[in-house]
Amino acid sequence: MKKQICFWVIMILMSSSTWACPVCERNQPKLLRGWTHGAGPDGGFDYFIVIAMVIIALISLILTLRWIIKPGEKNSHHIKRYILNQEGYESEK
Repeated sequence: MKKQICFWVIMILMSSSTWACPVCERNQPKLLRGWTHGAGPDGGFDYFIVIAMVIIALISLILTLRWIIKPGEKNSHHIKRYILNQEGYESEK
């Protein structure tokens, strides 16, 4: 329990340093104010790139979780069976 509390305290402290400072907040577009440091997007194409990147990342996250949770492989000779049953390739010989 103590390790979990320390972990979350460190994570909160680290994340607070990523919020925008007052100067960056003033220079950011309204949509991104207070979220990041540095210059904001210069035009509409920058927003398109960010939105496309977020969509691709979400699709890959969803598909990864889906295939980890429910892989759907039913073949008895699949490699995962060797690992799950703790058998080796020598057992087939």
